[in-house]
Amino acid sequence: MTHSANLLRDLLQTMTTRVRARGWTDRQWALTAKRRPETLSRVRHRGSCDVATLDALARACGLELVTRDPAVAVTTDASGLFPRQFDRALEERLLALCVSGDVDPAHWRALGPTFFIAGLAAMLSCFDDMDPDDRYAKLAEVLHPGVLAVSTFRFWLHRSPVKASRFLPMLRKLHAHARSVSRLASSPPGQERHASE
Repeated sequence: MTHSANLLRDLLQTMTTRVRARGWTDRQWALTAKRRPETLSRVRHRGSCDVATLDALARACGLELVTRDPAVAVTTDASGLFPRQFDRALEERLLALCVSGDVDPAHWRALGPTFFIAGLAAMLSCFDDMDPDDRYAKLAEVLHPGVLAVSTFRFWLHRSPVKASRFLPMLRKLHAHARSVSRLASSPPGQERHASE
């Protein structure tokens, strides 16, 4: 079997697991993806698929196809919900992403398992100073629908290697620093000197 056929088989298996968890048949899955059921059957038997069809199948079951740099890819624990290893380097990348204000789901997905990073966005959405316009709440729901539900978010808080008591103070400090640098950069040259005197 070729590498691409193996990759397709693995992708279909991941999607099928999600579909079965929803209680769907292949027919329901194909119709939700706006594809004919025969198309899904052909994909399974041929071992090849066009990108548009694969993307539609993924989106129908709540997944998204993304590319990731293997050098920075985060491996998951046995549950598939959290990173296998949470070290300072990953924590710094997460902090940098949060400080940037970037809410592009693809950029968040690149930093870890979807449930894990959706929970991080959900955590930020709990604080008005972090999420005054609900962009992190919206991002959390895009990344993992239902993560804002109390029981789901409690589970995330309990299991996540990101601890709010450590992460939020660091994030607030970085936000304050970024704002002060931004104010200095935007103030007229004469005011800079007076501010430093």
